[in-house]
Amino acid sequence: MLAAIIQFMNLEERIKSFALLGEILRDSLKDNDVVKNAGTGRERSLLNTLIDNQQKHNPWFTPENVRRALTAIANELTEENLIRWTNAYPELHKKINPLRVGVTMAGNIPLVGFHDLLSVLITGNNLVAKTSSKDSELINYLTNILCSINPGFRKRIEFTEGTLTKFDAVIATGSDNSSRYFDYYFGKYPNIIRKNRNSVAIIEGDETGDELESLGTDIFSYYGLGCRNVSKVYLPKGYDINSISKRWDSFKEVITHSKYANNYDFNKAVYLVNKEPFYDTGYLLMKHDNHISSPVSVLYFEYYESQEAVKQQTEFLKKKIQCVVGKNNIPFGKAQSPHLWDYADGIDTIEFLLKKKIAGIL
Repeated sequence: MLAAIIQFMNLEERIKSFALLGEILRDSLKDNDVVKNAGTGRERSLLNTLIDNQQKHNPWFTPENVRRALTAIANELTEENLIRWTNAYPELHKKINPLRVGVTMAGNIPLVGFHDLLSVLITGNNLVAKTSSKDSELINYLTNILCSINPGFRKRIEFTEGTLTKFDAVIATGSDNSSRYFDYYFGKYPNIIRKNRNSVAIIEGDETGDELESLGTDIFSYYGLGCRNVSKVYLPKGYDINSISKRWDSFKEVITHSKYANNYDFNKAVYLVNKEPFYDTGYLLMKHDNHISSPVSVLYFEYYESQEAVKQQTEFLKKKIQCVVGKNNIPFGKAQSPHLWDYADGIDTIEFLLKKKIAGIL
């Protein structure tokens, strides 16, 4: 019923709308007094106030981390990137009967649910979203700008604080625990259900100082709370773990964050009581461990015998790994700056939404 009363919006219009959103964000994040684009009429101070206020709702959402997330999105939302991304899907140019796609968003890092929102809307579908209580203002802010740019999106976007209902397909992101609920509630619908994942880095031994320092960005950005944050490093046998940690002194301010410091103190106390060996930088604990999911303030490391061995190890764990950072993988420092075509869990969201239409499942 809803789809029948919504005016058709072609792919070019959708791309131009999101490209203008990106332009407005880039202008807003610069040291200008006012947003240059007249499309929204919003002053830059509004965004700054929003950025500063997030920490009141979620202590992990510091102004630096919120600005980092907004900048990553703004830099990707260019007309060139959007065209490159959507050109891989010729079906997007066809007129469709929109699906009502339910999206349950996570709240571990700022705006982590934006890519799902973008994917649903860029494919011409309608979004019904349940935002995380920790990250509702930022998502609403971006959608308000989008709707000001193109009022045609107003009837395509719906937010709910309750349980998702009346949807044709669903995308849900959460923890391993919440995924059991998602499986129970959404299992009978076409779905993408994401669980816990972590990222790893592979050190080969001949990295430059700048590369090793950039790895610190992959580890410490968002305090390590994102699935794309590196929580474990693989080191060649005999590598001096202390030599790499010296490159991360520029990130030592993380210990001034009270919640991060509490995690650091707790984990250190546990290791001391259990007499487990670890290295302590004063702001990061480094521990030899075979697992890949480390607690906040802890970085796991493991030695490998050969490149083939570590390749086999990461391949074996691929269902638990979000991304791999290293010379032959994602460049150091870029783990938390994914492109539009870098899909969470390696599941192509656009292809998923298109298959629902092509196969006539819905």
